[in-house]
Amino acid sequence: MTNAPVTPKIVEPTLFDLSSPGRIGVTFPKPDVPLADLPTDLLREDLPLPELAEVDVVRHYMHLSKFNYSVDSGFYPLGSCTMKYNPKINEDTCRLPGFLFTHPLQPIETVQGNLALMYQMQEWLKEISGFAGITLQPAAGAHGEFTGVLMMRAYHKARGDHKRTKMLIPDAAHGTNPASVGMLGMSVVTIPSDARGNVDLEKLKAACDDTVVGMMLTNPNTLGLFDEHIEEVIKLVKDCGGLMYGDGANLNALLGIVRPGDLGFDLMHFNLHKTFAVPHGGGGPGSGPVGVSQRLLDFLPEPLVGILEEGDGDELAPLFGFVSPPRTIGRMKAFHGHFGGGLVRAYTYIAMHGPDGLKDIAQYAVLNANYLLARLRDTYKVPFDRICMHEFVAEGRFEGSDVRALDIAKRLMDYDFHPPTNYFPLIVHEALMIEPTETENKDTLDAFADALIKIAEEAKSQPELLHEAPHITPFGRMDEVKAARELVLCCWLPENYSE
Repeated sequence: MTNAPVTPKIVEPTLFDLSSPGRIGVTFPKPDVPLADLPTDLLREDLPLPELAEVDVVRHYMHLSKFNYSVDSGFYPLGSCTMKYNPKINEDTCRLPGFLFTHPLQPIETVQGNLALMYQMQEWLKEISGFAGITLQPAAGAHGEFTGVLMMRAYHKARGDHKRTKMLIPDAAHGTNPASVGMLGMSVVTIPSDARGNVDLEKLKAACDDTVVGMMLTNPNTLGLFDEHIEEVIKLVKDCGGLMYGDGANLNALLGIVRPGDLGFDLMHFNLHKTFAVPHGGGGPGSGPVGVSQRLLDFLPEPLVGILEEGDGDELAPLFGFVSPPRTIGRMKAFHGHFGGGLVRAYTYIAMHGPDGLKDIAQYAVLNANYLLARLRDTYKVPFDRICMHEFVAEGRFEGSDVRALDIAKRLMDYDFHPPTNYFPLIVHEALMIEPTETENKDTLDAFADALIKIAEEAKSQPELLHEAPHITPFGRMDEVKAARELVLCCWLPENYSE
C-alpha cells in the first residue's frame, strides 16, 4: 500500500464516442392518438444526438456509476451527516401503488392512506421528541431551521415584542444556523465553548438580555458532546424571554434516551434523511419536519394533517384532512413535504424498529463512536477528550510533519474508505469529524482505525505519499477550487476547454 503507484489520467469515452449511425436504443409503441405534424418553430434543424443501442447506454452509465462511493459500497464516516445504511424495505414501501400513484391535488377522500401515514408520522415524532405539535413540510434541515426561526419571530411579534433581533448561536453549532438567522435580517451573537466543549455559561449570561430572540443549540454539538449544563443554558435563555431552538441534526444519539421537549426546548427540526435512514447522498432528497412546544402550536405552517371526523373504532375509520393553525406563518413548501422521498421511508424505518429498536440505534451509535475514539486517541490529538455521543473530532496534524487533515482524508481513499468531514467545526484545527453510526460492525471499525493509525505513521515517515494521495482511485487528487469556479455542466468536454 505504501508503494501504490500514481494512476495515470483516465480519459473516459463519451456517449458520442460510442455512437454509430443506424443504432436504435428504444422502439416506441404505436401511438393511440392521431398523428400530427409538430410545429416547425419548436423544431431544431440540427440535433446531433448520439445513436446507440440500449445496451450501450446501460453499460456506459453502469460503468460511470462504479466511480461513485456510497454507503452501500463501503464505510461512510461523514461526521454530522449520519450516513447510515438505508434498509431496502424502505424502497419497497415508498413504491407501493397507493403511495406511488397518488397526487397531492386529489380529493382527500381518495388519499386517506397517505394522510393517515402523515398523521401517524406527526404523532410518532411528537412521542420521540416530547413536542406538542409537528409540521412535516420543510424540505430539509436548513429549511426546517428557517421555518423555526420564522415561528420564533412570529411568536415575539404576536406579543408586541419587536425589539428582539438577536440570536445566540454557539461556536460548536451547525453552519446553517447563522445562515438561517441572517436570511431574516437578525443579528448573530456567537457564544464560545468552554474547555470541556460546553456552552460557556459566563459568556452566555453576558449575552442574555431583552433583545434576544432565542438560542439555536445543537445538542449533542458538532464536537459530538452532550452539553453538561444543558438545563442551565435553557434556563438562562428563557429567563431573558428568549426561545430555545434545538438543531436536531444529531438526534441519532438521543433516540429513546432523552426527549428535547422534556429538556425545555421550544422547537427543533428533525433530519429524517439522517436519523431515520432516508438516502441523501448528492444533496437530496431531504426532509426537515419541525416540532414545537405548546406555546408555538398556533404558529405552525399550514396545512397540518388532522382528523376531520372521528371514527367509531370499529368499522368506521376516521376521516383525515387538512387543518390550519390560527396564527400560522403560512405555507413553507408546495404541497405537504417530501412524501415518498422522505416521509414514507422514515415511517417504514420507525415502524420496523419500534421504541426499543430506536433506543438500540442511539446506544450502538454512541458505543461505536466511543470505540473508535478509544482506538485513535493515542495517535490523533482529540482536543475535547471526554465521553462522546455519536461522533468525535480529532486533529489531522502531527508535530514535525507538514501533513494536513486534507492529506489524511485523501490517503484514506487508498484504503477504500470515504473520508470523514474535514475542517469542521472551525474551533478545532485541521479537524477530522468522524461519525461511524450504529450501522457498522466491529470488524469495519477496526479496519478503519488500523488505516488511520497506518496513515499517521506514513505522515511522519513518507509525507509525500499523503501529499500526492489518492493513488489507486480512478482519478487522482482533484483541484476542488478549480472545479467550483470553472463548472463544466455538460456530459463531455468542449474542444476549447483548457486543462
